[in-house]
Amino acid sequence: MSIPPPQSVRVLIVDDHGIMRAGLRMLLESQAGIMVVGEASSCADALALATCTQPDVIVLDLDLGGENAVESIPTLLRTAPETRILVLTGVRDPEVHRQAIRHGALGLVFKEKAVETLLQAITKVRAGEVWLEPTMIARVLGDLTRPQLSPSTSSEATKIARLTEREREVITLVGEGLRNRHIAERLYISEATVRHHLTAIFAKLDVSDRFELAIYAYQHGLAKPPA
Repeated sequence: MSIPPPQSVRVLIVDDHGIMRAGLRMLLESQAGIMVVGEASSCADALALATCTQPDVIVLDLDLGGENAVESIPTLLRTAPETRILVLTGVRDPEVHRQAIRHGALGLVFKEKAVETLLQAITKVRAGEVWLEPTMIARVLGDLTRPQLSPSTSSEATKIARLTEREREVITLVGEGLRNRHIAERLYISEATVRHHLTAIFAKLDVSDRFELAIYAYQHGLAKPPA
């Protein structure tokens, strides 16, 4: 087996269609700096390959021959802690998209998009950034805010005013898609301190997790949506 260059992005492809996997492998391996370390057609195969290859990025289809791959995302991330997951899908259901991100995927690309979009998404996700297209962000924002019409602008301003300067810094970095370890490194604090800040932020802003926090931050100007 050849040894990849130091800067190569090691990619695992997970899709139940053999032709799709072959096409993706051909496409990705034609790019300088990308190495495909394996292909899987099921959640079980993906888990086994992720365990032994520890890829940088998993390009994951959500519909694996009837299997819902969304539920496998947390297990994949526990098995390969440094791996980023990029969903490549034909599924158009915004709720499924939301679930995938909430379960730990850092990005989502539709299968009909241009090759350049997929390559950019792989690069961004590998760097720990969130990749969501503007139209997708709009749909997810709409889905999240539709049931929450009662809070007034002034009440949200009151919540935001309670944030400390450090908590605002943490929110900005969550909006960039950084995980706790990378936030800790950026701010020169411990991961335990990051977790403490997040707990306080969730309570002050009345959000339940990192995904809802990121959406809230985009809505209220606390972080910039991914380009």
